[in-house]
Parts: sequence; structure tokens; C-alpha cells
Amino acid sequence: MAILVTGAAGFIGYHVAHTLLNQGHSVIGIDNLNTYYDVRLKQARLDQLRPHPQFQFHQLDIADRAGLHHLFARHTPERVVHLAAQAGVRYSLENPHAYADSNLVGFVNILEGCRHHPVKHLVFASSSSVYGANRQLPYAVSHNVDHPLSLYAATKKANELMAHTYSHLYGLPTTGLRFFTVYGPWGRPDMAPFKFTKAIIEGRPIDVYNHGHMRRDFTYIDDIVEGVVRTLEHSPHPSDRHTVDPGHSHAPYRIYNIGNGHPVELMHFIQVIENYLGIKAKTNMLPMQPGDVLETCADVTALQQAVGFQPTTPLDLGLPKFIDWYHHHYQLSPLPLTA
Repeated sequence: MAILVTGAAGFIGYHVAHTLLNQGHSVIGIDNLNTYYDVRLKQARLDQLRPHPQFQFHQLDIADRAGLHHLFARHTPERVVHLAAQAGVRYSLENPHAYADSNLVGFVNILEGCRHHPVKHLVFASSSSVYGANRQLPYAVSHNVDHPLSLYAATKKANELMAHTYSHLYGLPTTGLRFFTVYGPWGRPDMAPFKFTKAIIEGRPIDVYNHGHMRRDFTYIDDIVEGVVRTLEHSPHPSDRHTVDPGHSHAPYRIYNIGNGHPVELMHFIQVIENYLGIKAKTNMLPMQPGDVLETCADVTALQQAVGFQPTTPLDLGLPKFIDWYHHHYQLSPLPLTA
């Protein structure tokens, strides 16, 4: 099966593409290789994929309407995993136009490509950020998400609405996955696992927002990838319910949470890194950042029922795997034997 993976040089995109290739699929990967973070890390991920004979890569910005049209016409993918986006809550306060270009214009271009070159299923990345000011935990897809706290979150909410419109108007099967704080090997440098590990090793203080009084539903990359691939294999059908909610529709459209379901205190997260490295962190306690939320927790019942999704990696196991990768990738000295 030919599958288009957008954002293939990104953290989740790389892992999804790698898994699909190992399953015997042909993967067309695209990425614009922008400079939001170190392009060398993106190239290193691609270097892991390029040797595979079933992998083709195109450097392409999804905001390039003509370029994306030609790519769809040339490759006619059967299914699409859309992971390309301008990420980051805090960066959206500094550069809003990057989010409009990639997350709004780019997403319309993806939808149009899927519509005009009939794709059997589009799976796209949403985010737990859409829950915004919602205080009801755990977050469930039936909850209201009309009060985003960042432009990034607003663009992801907009993606869900846009996808539903195309499902309704054109019968395009679409599934949105709300990711909850994904971490693991090959992770992004702007995320806490990478930033904290790097700073602690280098003896620099780490910024701890809201004085550490935060909880996050950290989800290991292998669990995320399994959920994405399982979802890709299950195209949604119109709901036969008399009433619908934000997660269901009379169109072939679904929204699911994809997370671990077990939020962790930020200070415990830091302690796990400290214990594995054998180094005490220097902390810079700061107030809450604009756009942040106090706690995230995913209700993944709907995805469990739909595709059998069941996360299995606790933080105490997943974080050491990330740290081991970090040491290996950046060729650092071995960890202490007591770690």
C-alpha cells in the first residue's frame, strides 16, 4: 500500500514512517525541513529512512499548493498520515503567521489533495492543547473545546472542523488524533525531555514553570505509533447514532485522544531524569507561561474500543530509553554505573 506521511523528518513522522516501512508498505515522505529546530536532527532521522527501498522523500512545504497537487497526482497514495505542522505553544505567541501558513493553509492543501486523488483514509494530528480552558479531567472527546489558550491550539481545533467539513461534503474518511505530550528517542529539542536532559548534563539550570505545580500525560513514542498505525487501518464510517457529539458524526469522521492516561507531576518527571543521570538538576522556578495549562490527562476509552489501543510504557521506563538515545546520538561519555 502506498502511504503518504507528511512531516516525515519530524519526531512522530519519522517513527510512523519507519514502522510502516517495516510492515511492508511503500512510504512517500514529505517535509519542508524548516529551521524551527536543528535541521541536522531532521536529516539524521531521514538518514535512517533513506536506505529503505520502499521509501521516497520529497522536500516540500505543504503550503505549496501546486507542489502538493503534483505530488498527489504523481504518487496517488491510498492513505495519508498528516503530521506536518508548525508545532509549539509558546512559539505561536512569537510567530503566528507560521501557524496560519502551515496549520491552516497547509491543511486545506492536504484536504484538497485527498479529495481530488481519492484517498481511502486521512489520519491527521490534532493536539491535547485543544482542550484549553477546560478543567474537567480526564479530557474526553465528548468535552467542549471552544476555549483554546494559544493560537497553536486554535489551529488544531480548526483542523478538526475543516476535516469534518470535507468528510461531510465529499465523503472523505478522516480521523483526528489528539496527541498528549509525546516523548522518546529522536524527540524534539524544544520539548521538556530533551531540554531538561541536555541542560542537566551540561550543568545549566532548567526552567520550571508554575514552580513545578503541573502535571502532564507523557506518552511514549512506541505507544503513539502503534495507535496511529492501528487507526490508519480502520477507516471511519458514518455514525448510526440518533445524536452525535464532538467525537462522532453522521459523516465518516472521528476524533480520538491518544495518550497514556496517567499524568505525572513535573517534579517527579525531573526526578526520574536526575536519578538516571546521577546528576542533581539546577532549577529556575518561574511563574505560569501564557498559553500553558496546569494538567493534561487523556481519556483513551474511545480509541481502546475502536482499535484496541493500550499504552504500555510508563515514564520510569520510557525516559531512560530517551536518555540512552540522547547519549548515543550525541556521542557522550557513558552514564554512571549507578544510573
